[in-house]
Amino acid sequence: MKKTFENVYQLKLAMKGITPQIWRRILVPENYTFMDLHNAIQAAMNWDDYHLHEFEIQNPKTGQLDRIGTKGDDYEDYGDGPLVPEKKAKLSDYFTMENKAALYTYDFGDNWQVKVRLEKILPKTEGVEYPVCTAGKRAAVPEDSGGIGGYEDLLEILKDPEDEEYEDTLEWMGEDFDPEYFDPKDVSF
Repeated sequence: MKKTFENVYQLKLAMKGITPQIWRRILVPENYTFMDLHNAIQAAMNWDDYHLHEFEIQNPKTGQLDRIGTKGDDYEDYGDGPLVPEKKAKLSDYFTMENKAALYTYDFGDNWQVKVRLEKILPKTEGVEYPVCTAGKRAAVPEDSGGIGGYEDLLEILKDPEDEEYEDTLEWMGEDFDPEYFDPKDVSF
């Protein structure tokens, strides 16, 4: 990736299907590839990149929905149709103020879906190291927590210390897990 860029994209990342919403606001260089964006989302959501993923976004040149990602050994089981290589696809070729939204799907088993929305295109600020997380709400869903239903079950278990699964769940999620806590300063890219 070339180091020089003039603008940054302000993106809002919002988990679909979870209320109250889990979201992040990040600033990324305009010359990012979708692979770079994938890595930034993983960091912002505190995930470990254990699973397959893909982006879906309208191609402004063709009007068609493009699927962007990297084929893994198991990818054929989940995807159909062509996949644009994420290492080559640049955000600036897809995102415009008229073409603002993409869908990022991570872990096809748990099926975490994150709506990626371009909010603004801003001039870069000298001295700032991008990417950067500027805002957000609520702790990210833990990796391998079983999709939306599994995550909601875990939260219910944590509310009841008398639940027979409470101790195991607390040990698995960590004693300091607070589903309402988020501080953008904790995000390390």
